Amino acid sequence: MKRLMTLSMLFIATVALAQEEAPAKKVSISGTVDAYYQTNITSTDKAIFGDDGDAFQSFGTSFANETGFALGMANLIAKYEGEKTGVVADVAFGPRADAATGGFNLNQLYAYWNVSESTKLTMGRFNTYLGYEVISPAVNFNYSTSYLFSSGPFSHVGLKADFSLSEDFSLMVAAMNVTDENSNLTGKYALGAQLGYAGQFLNLYYDDKAKLGFEIDYTGGFDLTDSFFLGINGAYADNEGNGFYGVALYPQLAASDSFSVGLRGEYFSQMIDGVSDDPNVFALTLTGSYSIENLIIKPEIRLDSNSEDVYFDNDLAPTKSLAAFTLAAIYSF
Repeated sequence: MKRLMTLSMLFIATVALAQEEAPAKKVSISGTVDAYYQTNITSTDKAIFGDDGDAFQSFGTSFANETGFALGMANLIAKYEGEKTGVVADVAFGPRADAATGGFNLNQLYAYWNVSESTKLTMGRFNTYLGYEVISPAVNFNYSTSYLFSSGPFSHVGLKADFSLSEDFSLMVAAMNVTDENSNLTGKYALGAQLGYAGQFLNLYYDDKAKLGFEIDYTGGFDLTDSFFLGINGAYADNEGNGFYGVALYPQLAASDSFSVGLRGEYFSQMIDGVSDDPNVFALTLTGSYSIENLIIKPEIRLDSNSEDVYFDNDLAPTKSLAAFTLAAIYSF
């Protein structure tokens, strides 16, 4: 009996010592909630599109496309981090989430393995590496999104490998389902790559004409002064003569620790069956950003000027331009 008790106590002491020496696993919960008010300056706020007149006139980009008081999304991110491995479960609900996830409510869901200090493998659903803007309104400076972001991928499902080549250089390669497809029903796959240098990124996507086709994208920016930043995004996508191209500039000035102002100027053109005279749009978005604790308030004025009569004015006459004012509230936790 004494020998049994001694062995039991030794086992308990060994387990306790192992628990003390083992690195603690980290669990974190974060997220965002956003809502907004929007009114058209040059047109009616009434829903005038759709079979039942239940669709709102908007700029043709993703998210924030309703007038009056409207909802964005509730985003909840759970992370479990071990010594070398971890998992991220990112769920989202609301109109913005439905548009971004196709109604699956899964923004991201992936596991990762830090194989070494310079190599990381990730498998699952992860947000796209292409473009300057992202799905989360808390990360973008402008509340409304660009045509470049809205026309490219939102998320991918697959396997990617990130390599830290040096202090400044990075490389990512990926094998994925075609863009924004959770289930591979066609047997088609996509390849992706990203080369980074000192905060500048050259991004590539290719799916052999399965959906998007081919896209090349540059994303970067420069701190011109301590308070003035210039972001840049340019992209070209082609799928047998159909696609898009454009460029967007993002000058941003920090007036104080709590208030910044930024402008997005974007030129965007669609390619339709290789026609040379493609529809195009020039869009200007002026956004203010005021932070108080975890709350960000963003007043925004946006004016889009299209090459064709795709909008309607207050008298419901066709027009090439649309202007709107938006006031958004974003809370991060």
